[in-house]
Amino acid sequence: MSVDAALRARISTRVFLDKPLPLEELRTVLDAARWAPSGGNLQPWRMIAVSGPEREAVIEAAQKALAANPAGEADEYPIYPSPLGDLYKARRYKVGEDMYALLGVPREDKAGRFAWLARNFQFFDAPVGLFFVMDRTHGHGQWAHMGMLMQSIALAAQEKGIATCMQECWGMVRKSLHSHFGLAENEVIYCGMALGYADPDAAVNSLRSERAALDEIVEFRGF
Repeated sequence: MSVDAALRARISTRVFLDKPLPLEELRTVLDAARWAPSGGNLQPWRMIAVSGPEREAVIEAAQKALAANPAGEADEYPIYPSPLGDLYKARRYKVGEDMYALLGVPREDKAGRFAWLARNFQFFDAPVGLFFVMDRTHGHGQWAHMGMLMQSIALAAQEKGIATCMQECWGMVRKSLHSHFGLAENEVIYCGMALGYADPDAAVNSLRSERAALDEIVEFRGF
């Protein structure tokens, strides 16, 4: 699979098959992705992969945290800025409505939408969850490098037929996860990622979010 094909094929998979992801397959993907770009070769990342009983324990910890505070835990790293500009708000609204349309959950079904949101914290039934850990002393540059690592993982997985879903939602229970994993005081979890095998029959897995046209996002000069 070419890089171009992998980029175009990768989606946020939201329904996974009940099929284990072998450790060796996961190790192969992560071993390839560790060559992601890193400014100054700082490699400012650490990962925690969970499966089996540990995956269930993480799900339980998240459920307990959200039961105490459904809006999520107060945190210094919000998922989205507030206020969100009109352009970005429109894009977010569009992909959300497209997803719920495929799921058959209308806007007025608040309970149905909340139930679907809760599935984020079950990794959408993916067999493996991956968490990305940063040192709090790092700045925006290093957070960008972490994103490069995540993209590299997603593309390496795509090549091997392994589906992924990058999950910033785990930031809502960041403090509980910090305690659960026994992280050092200077460490912070950025987000999570679900990995496994996509259910080809799930309508929501046909969702391919739109992208702005090239000429909307690129200004060519001197050509």
